Amino acid sequence: MANFVWASKKPIDDIATIYESNITLNKSASSYFETAYVVLLGLDRESLQIAVRPASKEDVSLGFIPEEQQHNITVKPSYSRICNKQFVQEVAMLIGLQFDEKQGHKFRATWNHKENALIIDLSHREG
Repeated sequence: MANFVWASKKPIDDIATIYESNITLNKSASSYFETAYVVLLGLDRESLQIAVRPASKEDVSLGFIPEEQQHNITVKPSYSRICNKQFVQEVAMLIGLQFDEKQGHKFRATWNHKENALIIDLSHREG
């Protein structure tokens, strides 16, 4: 009897691609943000990690999140995108990223239940 492992359409790994002006999440990583109204972006300079935490419309309307900490996320069927050029420039300076035209840098990401956030590991570049 054969031991088939059936292929899934869903990507196995959560991947974040950092471009000059945005962070794009693949379909797998986007699944955590399907109901997000906005996101919070955090940067841990010591552990070289970015945290992306979803926030609901209710969180925003109740005033739990200051307006300057709210970042828009666009969720599409196959990816999602967070645009914040200033944040990306800060990350690029921290880890020495260089950007060519339309070139992105891919990083592995994992969902952290305790932080309720997608953690992008800047110390492990993909591809």
